[in-house]
Amino acid sequence: MERRNTIQKALILRAVCELKRHLTADEVYEFVKKDHPSIGKGTVYRNLAILTEEGAIRKVEVPDGSDRFDFTLKNHYHVRCVKCGEVFDVDMDEIPDLQKKIHDTHGMEFLTYDIFFKGICPECRAQEKEDKR
Repeated sequence: MERRNTIQKALILRAVCELKRHLTADEVYEFVKKDHPSIGKGTVYRNLAILTEEGAIRKVEVPDGSDRFDFTLKNHYHVRCVKCGEVFDVDMDEIPDLQKKIHDTHGMEFLTYDIFFKGICPECRAQEKEDKR
């Protein structure tokens, strides 16, 4: 079944690409709702799922946090600020053949992976310094 390209889907894709951040579904909804107040939250969630399935955007499953939606499609790694929870791309080359290097002792068939680093973003570091004054 071929899916229709709807105006709502185009608005949602534009929001993810235009904001150039790792947005939650709620953040996408709030952004689109500013100019299109009649859009429903369900419409945003449904279209994010469709855009992910079609490969137009990438869903990033955040451990202990809300899924994020990413405009960068190539494989890459992320870092999450332990203070504010914001997710950023890590500027490093992909580790070649990483899955081939896994020594599995549990009989698992590995399908995919996400690598998440933890850190403190520049804004939170600056705020910490400001708070100490």
